[in-house]
Amino acid sequence: MIPRLKELYYKEIQPALKEKLGFKNTYQGPKVVKVVINMGLGLDGADAKIMKSTEEDLGKITGQKPIITKFKKSVANFKTRKGTNAGLKVTLRGNKMYEFIDRLVNIALPRIKDFRGLSPKGFDKFGNYTFGIKEHIIFPEVNFDRIDKIRGLDVVVVISAMSKDHSFALLEKLNFPFIKKGDN
Repeated sequence: MIPRLKELYYKEIQPALKEKLGFKNTYQGPKVVKVVINMGLGLDGADAKIMKSTEEDLGKITGQKPIITKFKKSVANFKTRKGTNAGLKVTLRGNKMYEFIDRLVNIALPRIKDFRGLSPKGFDKFGNYTFGIKEHIIFPEVNFDRIDKIRGLDVVVVISAMSKDHSFALLEKLNFPFIKKGDN
């Protein structure tokens, strides 16, 4: 079954962006390539029990098994050793990516306490959008009773676009709740 957001993208959003941005071809417009979710654990990465529970939580959130990331260098000030567990990472593409974006925008982000919107300053020079979530418990898949500690997530939305403005237009069409310029 095709995800709701993917169908909406191809039927409505892509032609609307072609019209708005003045492209000659529909496929010149911006497109979401992948979504990367990262959860850094720091010193908790050494504990197997914590690692297993966060791996299950991230797996439930994304619908895909996360991979364990390792420290690349030993840094004494941060008490890290090269090769030990640093955190978890998931890369979503295709249908799972569209389903995750749909759940993130319509269910999870509105559940954040005192949420005013996402910052429009999170774009890099290539048009990719990055933002952080302070509590992973905003996702309904996570069982609140089993959580030992509230953890944060980093979400990177990789977009094939010609500029930041094109990426911003795409994410607005996908209903990302950005802070408007007049709002404080």
